[in-house]
Amino acid sequence: MLASQLDNNLTVYVQDDPTFPASISHRIDDTSLEFSYRNAIEIVPTLIRLKNDSENESRIFGWDKQQWQEFTGIENLGAELIDFKPGCGSKTQDPGMDELLALKYGNQQFSARRVDLAESEDIMEACFERGWSDGLPVVPPTTVRVMRMLSGTDRNADEMLGNIPPDNIPCTIEKLAINAVMAGCKPEYFPVVIASVEAALQDRFCMHGLLCTTYFSAPVMVINGPVSKQIGMNSGVNALGQGNRANATIGRALQLVVRNVGGGIPGGIDRATMGNPGKYSYCFAEDESDSNWNSLAMDRGYERGDSVISLFAGGGLQAIIDQQSREPESLAKSMAASLRGVAHTKLFGMVDAILVISPEHRRVYREGGWSKADVKQALYEELMTPGTELVRGANDIAEGMPEKFRDIVLNKFQEDGLHIVSAGGTAGMFSAIIDGWAASGSLGSQIVSQKIL
Repeated sequence: MLASQLDNNLTVYVQDDPTFPASISHRIDDTSLEFSYRNAIEIVPTLIRLKNDSENESRIFGWDKQQWQEFTGIENLGAELIDFKPGCGSKTQDPGMDELLALKYGNQQFSARRVDLAESEDIMEACFERGWSDGLPVVPPTTVRVMRMLSGTDRNADEMLGNIPPDNIPCTIEKLAINAVMAGCKPEYFPVVIASVEAALQDRFCMHGLLCTTYFSAPVMVINGPVSKQIGMNSGVNALGQGNRANATIGRALQLVVRNVGGGIPGGIDRATMGNPGKYSYCFAEDESDSNWNSLAMDRGYERGDSVISLFAGGGLQAIIDQQSREPESLAKSMAASLRGVAHTKLFGMVDAILVISPEHRRVYREGGWSKADVKQALYEELMTPGTELVRGANDIAEGMPEKFRDIVLNKFQEDGLHIVSAGGTAGMFSAIIDGWAASGSLGSQIVSQKIL
């Protein structure tokens, strides 16, 4: 029950039982909750004193008969009722009700076309048949679900993010919300999804080229900062695997946007010879538990307290097994030997990579007094190689670097071509390499970062 009072005329709006209270003649049935929604009622009873029909002068909350009488000036108001008892939450505050009421009575307007299904049509199968799926079932993007997703951001639904390749179709926050719903995201993930699209649209990332390539690569997302904990992302055991909703659905949302908005469909513009499973979703959080070890975002100029997403055009996962090294020098040499195999042992300066260092390997470096910068410098030095070992035909292997590099000492990676991230469980002396696209660095795609707002 809530009441509005104007010039000592009391009107009672009732959310549940329109026959109560029987002593009040001016009762209005608000079981539709329209009045309650439009007047932002959160607690019942709420008493509102009005100057006129549209402007609130003041309001009080809760069940206190003496307070009611003083507030309204009606001496016998509630005389037959008990003096005091706790108020309760308005029905407008019931779970899921806000979105339903916003759809009925709010100002939100959707521009996406409505798809009506036949009564006999299975809603899940309908999504497959219309080509909206990446091969796995999607969550049907009902209006209520899209409204709920939009509640995860303060940005306007009609705000334009940019044109999504390869077809360069304009993408709004609303379109992104639709695909985030289909991916299975929760509203609290939505700011990360928005940032992922903004990062992918940076020219440096070359999303169009990444879609068109015959290579294996797909967008790899690394999340840094407080947001990863706030939304429950995984940076530990099986961080690059299945089982964590945030990891799985945030990465999937970008892939669905590329497919459903941009038209990047396998067999169409997507010409990957083999692809890789990461084209479903390739998203994880970095383990930032060691305050002495800089995160990827910090390497890229951000503060430790910033929430940041970085996108890398990456392929599959290559294991590094080293269960014997107890000195940082040995472990660095071991990792460098594995890094030589990125793309091809004789192709240098062409393909970037992410080195994912596990907590146990990170411990070896820490106990040896090495910082992340020390690790990176040691790897750089270990990977310097004479061109005579790399040119085409050397070691009886036709593949390799062009002959012009024979007398030059080369490094496996270009400047800013090797990125170090920490993730994984605390048991197991296994690290990994995510190899980059064959058009990495200055030749094509470069790692990009975007602050999550």
